[in-house]
Amino acid sequence: MSLQTQVMDKMKEAMKAKDTVALQALRAVKSAFLLAKTETGAQEELTKEQEIKIIQKQVKQRKDSAAIFLKQDRQDLADPELAEIAVLEQFLPEALSEEKIEEIVLSTIKKIGASGMQDMGKVMGIVSAELAGQADGKTISNLVKKNLV
Repeated sequence: MSLQTQVMDKMKEAMKAKDTVALQALRAVKSAFLLAKTETGAQEELTKEQEIKIIQKQVKQRKDSAAIFLKQDRQDLADPELAEIAVLEQFLPEALSEEKIEEIVLSTIKKIGASGMQDMGKVMGIVSAELAGQADGKTISNLVKKNLV
């Protein structure tokens, strides 16, 4: 079952349960799916990878918003964002621990023989492709920087 169908099913459940927070998050994802489908040059159906990227982008937007709200002591605005994150994360694959990500980063550095920061792009490209959907770019970037110095 594709993520789009899962989102639609959860949306129906949220409507029946009158869960406005979940409904808002799921509608935003559905909208993002439709926008991606109707982009010029897009194929008929979205691939699983594209669907995951869209949901990750939605989660990242909410995390950024919640961080800004918390920085400004606006817990009342941050709470709905955090609740929406919880709803959206159920559609993402299980995230890897930082230790696992670091193992993959280190093995990639050894494999391609990266020696310094000039090789960061190569390492990031390989690791990001390998961990698609299982780790966010910021975490990967920080670990690559830490291990390439």
